Amino acid sequence: MDNDVKDNLITEDVVRYVAKLSRLSLDEESISRFQRQLSAILEYIEQLNEVDTENLLPTTHVLSSMKNVFREDELKESLPPEDVLGNAPHRHDNFFKVPKII
Repeated sequence: MDNDVKDNLITEDVVRYVAKLSRLSLDEESISRFQRQLSAILEYIEQLNEVDTENLLPTTHVLSSMKNVFREDELKESLPPEDVLGNAPHRHDNFFKVPKII
């Protein structure tokens, strides 16, 4: 990508348009600063196009050695309601009773 294209990835008009959509009021100095910063971000991201991915398999995680760290679900006996609700300040049948919050 040549320098002219790199410098104009994000124009000041684009920054104004996005600011308008976002209902942001920006002064000219901020527009110029955001234009430079956003263009620099896109330039950095553009470097990914230079990475050779021809012989790489698609991955679902950046660490291919990552395995599922969750345990298997096992069916176990639940605690009896009396034990669970034993210290509840208020209850209704086998349920905790809490204040209504709206």
